[in-house]
Amino acid sequence: MKVDRDTLHKIAHLARIKVNPAQEEAYINNLSEILDWVEKLNEVDTDGVEPLTHMTMETNMWREDETKEHLSHEKGLALAPKKDSDYFRVPKVK
Repeated sequence: MKVDRDTLHKIAHLARIKVNPAQEEAYINNLSEILDWVEKLNEVDTDGVEPLTHMTMETNMWREDETKEHLSHEKGLALAPKKDSDYFRVPKVK
């Protein structure tokens, strides 16, 4: 597929990128090569091939949820480097 200057400018606008006029020809050639390669994929027979939702057939190994003792408010505050009576003290975010 041949990309022309209008198509290049439309793609650049959609991608919100600025194209250097001195490099337009290189961009056009690169985009044309990429689209030609993608067009070759249409030649591949994909009948009977299921679409992939993941690139691997591995599955996650989930552990059982277990109820455990949680950190109490008092213990959490005892471990804090800076605290008030009931709250953690953290630096101000600007």
